[in-house]
Amino acid sequence: MNIILDKLDSKNIMSAKLWIEDGSRNDPKDKKGIHQLLSSTMLRGCGPYNNKQIAEIVENCGAYLNCDTYEDGLLISLKCVETDAYKLLPLIGWLITKPLLQIDQLELEKDLTIKAIKRQQESTYQLAFDGWRKMVYGDGPYGHDPLGSIDDIKKINKEHILPIASSLIHRKKNLVISGKFPINLKNYIENSIEFKVISNHNKAFKNINKIETLSKQRSNICTRSLNTKQVILLLGKATIRYDNKSDILLRLLSCYLGYGMSSLLFKVLREKYGVVYEAGIYHPIREKQTPFIMHASTSEEKGVITLQLLKECWEKIINSEISPEELDLVKIKYRGQMAHSLQSISQRAEHKAHLLGIGLTKDHDKEIIQRLESITSKEIKDAANRYLKNPLLSVCSNKEVIRKIFKDWKA
Repeated sequence: MNIILDKLDSKNIMSAKLWIEDGSRNDPKDKKGIHQLLSSTMLRGCGPYNNKQIAEIVENCGAYLNCDTYEDGLLISLKCVETDAYKLLPLIGWLITKPLLQIDQLELEKDLTIKAIKRQQESTYQLAFDGWRKMVYGDGPYGHDPLGSIDDIKKINKEHILPIASSLIHRKKNLVISGKFPINLKNYIENSIEFKVISNHNKAFKNINKIETLSKQRSNICTRSLNTKQVILLLGKATIRYDNKSDILLRLLSCYLGYGMSSLLFKVLREKYGVVYEAGIYHPIREKQTPFIMHASTSEEKGVITLQLLKECWEKIINSEISPEELDLVKIKYRGQMAHSLQSISQRAEHKAHLLGIGLTKDHDKEIIQRLESITSKEIKDAANRYLKNPLLSVCSNKEVIRKIFKDWKA
């Protein structure tokens, strides 16, 4: 386990973030959601503590302890005052080495997860995104939400989860602690009973779901018909790894297209034509094939023109170079976006743990900022041509609107 200490003057508050490699992308194909169930059930008992005892320990310290499932990994989060570090950090060790996984608690988490999936399915945007994701990634590791599927969740039992839980000891882990913490904390972690078992297991963990090059898509449009007057449009591509040298070029394009009121999507779709309720870019950090998506919500009367304007914006970044003035503004936006995302000690710890977890260095951001000045408009256009041609469309609306949009898309 790699341990990084990030000392900051934070008025006796510390934030610990432990990133464990491979999250929902490593769910077996017939057990989508198993990592989500594991991460949530771990918190309901580990080591010598049952569900109520863990809750009492954390609450009595006024602390926060959680475990989240992402596509690329599991993230255990702890936030507490410096004086409670020795009392609470052992819980993180127990979560990994000795989760109790009691059947009654597992069944409770299954029920809560199914309810969360049902709530998610009430979102028109989520349905459109699920359609796009399925069309692009298929049954691959990025093809489903970390929450999983209801049918698979119902089938999962303790016997299925135990081997996944046992594998956590062997997976690569990066623990980042930011803020104010005891001087000898690293030595304590490396020698404590709860963490020593983890330290002694450094074998590489094999991902059972290999992430391979995407196969050629059978269709470039996915539609979902609902009884609604709303129209959700998602236009996007699966692109490159976050550690690819060209990733920063696509990040700058994200800022150009969707960050702030000076962004292209806002100026075209809101200010000039007034056709959308909301528009933006979805371009998260991913270890492998990162989605790059323009999204917009509009009314049924404006669905076709909104799609046409989205396509024009997409074609513009492929066919035209950003002006020098726009490029300067985009670089300022990117720096601001990065600074805004690292304001708190929790954000700093999580970002560093995430970067380390996907194979980058803790100084990756500094390297990107240094490179930023030399990036040209031509480089950005070349990256758009290389990675963003032939986007795929997902639409969620009523049958009549879908018919019109489908006709326009195929024209």
